[in-house]
Amino acid sequence: MLLDLVLVLATLVFRGLGALGVRRFARWPVAAAHGLAVMLVLTASAHFVPAGVTVMPNHADMVRIVPPFVPYADAMVYLTGVLELLGALGLVLTATRWAAGWSLAALFVALLPANIYEAVEQISFANGETATPLWQRIPEQVLYIAVAVWAARSTRMPSAEPHRELVETH
Repeated sequence: MLLDLVLVLATLVFRGLGALGVRRFARWPVAAAHGLAVMLVLTASAHFVPAGVTVMPNHADMVRIVPPFVPYADAMVYLTGVLELLGALGLVLTATRWAAGWSLAALFVALLPANIYEAVEQISFANGETATPLWQRIPEQVLYIAVAVWAARSTRMPSAEPHRELVETH
């Protein structure tokens, strides 16, 4: 629920800046892309936090929610953390927002089994935080996918034929 709050509040702050004249945030999808990026930096940080830290979810917590059928759980947690950070960066850069949004939507789908496993097995984190119930977790994941797709669709797909324009102008 905290992540949803971060996503919504960050999006509102960015859109508020747009209303105050910051042109970059004049459109809701762009504000939402930046809001999602803020949320992703927060979630990705947990992938790298040492096990001794208990004020927030940590790396060991993330490893525990990886379903048993996924090999190399430790490495997968690091990999998904890096992918989340790259996705966040990609969302804030206009030139990469389309690819980042669609890639993040795919990542959120790929992470769904870990979230389901966490909920079904009722895995708690070291900070005492309990697993998000499945009835709440699935709609949250759908929200993240929807925002990522909305952000992607707010920009044009990269041109497949950039060189053709150069040839035609000469």
